Amino acid sequence: MWKKGKTFKVALLVILVGIVIVPIVLIQANKYIYKNRVSTYLIEKKGFVKEDIESIEGKLGSLPTFYVIVTFKNEPDVKYMYFAHDNNVFQFDYQITDEGQREGIKEEDLKNYNPRS
Repeated sequence: MWKKGKTFKVALLVILVGIVIVPIVLIQANKYIYKNRVSTYLIEKKGFVKEDIESIEGKLGSLPTFYVIVTFKNEPDVKYMYFAHDNNVFQFDYQITDEGQREGIKEEDLKNYNPRS
């Protein structure tokens, strides 16, 4: 039979593991959920096909808490940021990579820039 001290230690270990693992799982799940929301939005509402998208990645930030970075194949040197909370999905920013800046890409050159759409 277990002693009370051993039971307490096991319970404490389970609680500590839960405190560490649960937030990690929730963060990864939310990144995946927001990535899928943006992917669905781009394909179903904006008319892109999967082949137009080079990469799409859910991120944890500060504000907004979760956002998504999309890189399109026709603009590999530009990263577009999307907000995807509730049922609202919209592009809120972009970032030109260092390579794109060396190439002289400017905002007026962007093919997929459509903020608040």
